[in-house]
Amino acid sequence: MAIKSGPIEHWLIEHADFPPLEIAYGGERLAGVDEVGRGPLIGSVVAAAVILDPAQPIDGLTDSKKLTARRREALDSHIRERALAFAVAEASAAEVDALNIYHATHLAMRRAIDALAPAAEYLLVDGNKMPGHLLPGQAVVKGDARHAAIAAASILAKVARDAQMVALDMRYPEYGFARHKGYPTKEHLAALAAHGPLEEHRRSFAPVQRQLALL
Repeated sequence: MAIKSGPIEHWLIEHADFPPLEIAYGGERLAGVDEVGRGPLIGSVVAAAVILDPAQPIDGLTDSKKLTARRREALDSHIRERALAFAVAEASAAEVDALNIYHATHLAMRRAIDALAPAAEYLLVDGNKMPGHLLPGQAVVKGDARHAAIAAASILAKVARDAQMVALDMRYPEYGFARHKGYPTKEHLAALAAHGPLEEHRRSFAPVQRQLALL
């Protein structure tokens, strides 16, 4: 995969599986927006927004899930050094429980968008729904594999949330958070049953609810 050269709205990731992506914006302050952490049983949902700088291209941007941890971390540094603007924001586990994961995800996205300086003028958001921001934009299904700015946002969000899980692993090594990153793997479910939910667990998620009911 490669990024085509040219104005930022044309920085599309070459991908034969998708039809051409038409973007209704021709300027340079286009922000890609993505999130990480909808599925885990613990911790915040993290979102990022990135406005790439056409004068400082970044090679290798693609869906963060397709990259190794080492490559993501290297690209995270490049994005922070070269982007015109970037921001990472989150919605806490308590907000996930209060709002539900869908609305908490959009809250984290809006927070990231609002933290951009300079501000964005147009949004490209990964997924099929816009997050309810006043800025114009469009949702792009599989956007992190289709547009460089969304890919960059996916990388920042993934690196930030993984770092949170590594920090949580240092506090609670018996749960294995550094390995499974909070997703409901067999290891995580077994640790949850053996040790019980932590304060950081999402109490509205069914596996956590079941363990709380046993207390």
